[in-house]
Amino acid sequence: MQETNFTKKKFLSLTYEQKHKKLSEKIRLIYERLLLKQFAKNLFYEYNQFLHWLGYDHFENFDLKDISQKYHFHLKEAKMNLKEHNLLPTLRTLDGSSKQLPFLDNAIYLDNLRSAYNVGSIIRTTEALRIGSIYFDKNTPYIDNEKVQKTSMGSFELTKCFNNFDIKNLPKPFIGLDTSNESTSIYDFIFPEKFTLVLGNEEIGISNEMLKHLDYLIEIPMRGFKNSINVACAFSICANEIIRQKTLNNYIQNT
Repeated sequence: MQETNFTKKKFLSLTYEQKHKKLSEKIRLIYERLLLKQFAKNLFYEYNQFLHWLGYDHFENFDLKDISQKYHFHLKEAKMNLKEHNLLPTLRTLDGSSKQLPFLDNAIYLDNLRSAYNVGSIIRTTEALRIGSIYFDKNTPYIDNEKVQKTSMGSFELTKCFNNFDIKNLPKPFIGLDTSNESTSIYDFIFPEKFTLVLGNEEIGISNEMLKHLDYLIEIPMRGFKNSINVACAFSICANEIIRQKTLNNYIQNT
């Protein structure tokens, strides 16, 4: 997302919805800079200029949840919603029948997963949504495992998978998907352009060693007695939210 300087005259010439679109772009950029631990003072200044011209109060809050709420407020005011078709589509049943998009530049880190079936399912979801490349720690069944191959339904041949790498070279920030009192809902969290998503062990979650590398913890809100769901299912839900945000962000930039 590019930073653009707007004069007051140019900004005020926009429609109400267009003004809030510009505000959403600016506050999202602030959010991403803060995720990467980068100072955003100048962006806050530009954002507050827009707010002042629109008659809103000054805002300079470094809390990510509050910034996220601002972002979604501007999207609502800009009426930035993905258009839906009114008619039911023809069902697609054959692999490869839709346009295949390139993989995103994210990393999916598998931290001590035990189930080859979960791993295969994660690979299949990763390929289907083209969400990134997969990095296996030494204790996680790799793609040479027959059960992994079978469950992935051939997706292991289409997805970049690595078991020999330096964790320091994976994209920042590191985001752990796990339940915790410190976790943020995936629906309140704004995913940056690039990141590493960490998935933990089926029973104990993300390892203590890996927790040291995390910048953020996110979770899927639970409403029932059980406080967690299968790691492959959780990844699918989270991956879908990532793609939803990515699609919406691209839609905003191109309209």
